[in-house]
Amino acid sequence: MKTLFLALAFAVISALVGCSDKNASVGNGNGEKIELTFMFRGQPQEQTAYKNVVKKFEEKHPNVKVNIVVTSPDQYATKLRAAIAGRKIPDVFYFNPGELRAYVNSNVLLDITKYVENSKGVNLQDIWEKGVNKYRFDGEKVGQGNLYGLPKDLGPFALGYNKTMFEKAGIPLPDKDKPYTWQEFIDVCKKLTKDTNGDGKLDQWGTGLNATWTLQAFVWSNGADWIDESKTKVTVDDPKFIEALQFFADMQNKYKVTPSIAEAQTLDTYQRWLRGQLGFFPVGPWDLAAFDQQIKFEYDLIPWPAGSTGKPATWVGSLGIGVSSMTKHPKEAVELALYLSADPEGQKALVDQRVQLPNSVKVAEEWAKDPSIKPANKQEFLDIINDYGRSFPTEYTYNGEWYDEFYRNLQPVLDGKMSAEEYVKKAKPKMQKLLDQAIEQEKQASKK
Repeated sequence: MKTLFLALAFAVISALVGCSDKNASVGNGNGEKIELTFMFRGQPQEQTAYKNVVKKFEEKHPNVKVNIVVTSPDQYATKLRAAIAGRKIPDVFYFNPGELRAYVNSNVLLDITKYVENSKGVNLQDIWEKGVNKYRFDGEKVGQGNLYGLPKDLGPFALGYNKTMFEKAGIPLPDKDKPYTWQEFIDVCKKLTKDTNGDGKLDQWGTGLNATWTLQAFVWSNGADWIDESKTKVTVDDPKFIEALQFFADMQNKYKVTPSIAEAQTLDTYQRWLRGQLGFFPVGPWDLAAFDQQIKFEYDLIPWPAGSTGKPATWVGSLGIGVSSMTKHPKEAVELALYLSADPEGQKALVDQRVQLPNSVKVAEEWAKDPSIKPANKQEFLDIINDYGRSFPTEYTYNGEWYDEFYRNLQPVLDGKMSAEEYVKKAKPKMQKLLDQAIEQEKQASKK
């Protein structure tokens, strides 16, 4: 395994050599093309969309050649770390906003403020402010100061429901303006969980949720969080957090409205949603192209069920488009980043291919009202951005190791073999230790 990792790392670094050594010898005024390397990740539809948009950029900038390095989402972080460790950083690349401070402190990211301010044809004021602010840093606080990246997108994580399934079961459709309570959600899920062909086995379920991506909605709507307001103390032992985690686990073990462990292993819940076997399932803007191609039923979006606060909650994800501090061509590299993030032509091409929500607020509002684009209630995505969406807890800390620790051994709770209360008492000290280390790492890095 170690040999394989080293081979992969070497291959990535070799592929990225053009972003430093080769770039030094091109664009010298003799008619040679400037070469940039763009490293990104995505599902097949996203990869195709971004490759097409890069071609459009090259057509507008005939003196620039963009070499693409693309990976699947699960490989990207490892390959980017290998490139950074080898100081062969791609000119333009995706990065997680939670890595912003560490990348600035270690001089991985270029301060692109002056290039963006001097750009023509791009109105940064029309881009989602929440998206842009994720990539501002003044040396102490994220959200203010200079720009070290641009939002690839904002990804509001909505809840979808199978409208066709509701109509067949004679169940009133959910109210798009009023979230279910937890009890109402369970009651509907129970009605949707059934054996539809009479063979004695369940083949339809109320829902099927992944804890890594959907537990946040239940914890936050119940008035709890992973860390306190100071972002220095782990709070997973809060009774409201415990209640939310236990409710999440009970959906499978007590209420039995999700596929069992064995059933989920036979066919994962994403595939079951595509086949029309689940009543509720998360939907992100990046899913729309795939759903258009594969879903045979009608679906729409609603707010997530609300806990004790009475208000829904979910996350708004994002990826940043950064420029390497080592690039030989900062002006052209920032132009590529701007084209991908904020240029009207680039944005239109991406939105037309149905892989993300528009970064332009104006375009997004028009897009949400377009009845030709499914689902009907796309306004829910905008409501999440404007009203009730939150950032991941890791965006407030120097790294996410403490947060990853929470999920590392969570499975026994989800399987009903351990209570939520028992689990958080064991997990909290380990998480706090890692968070303390992250805080200390930031202090040391900021002194350099």
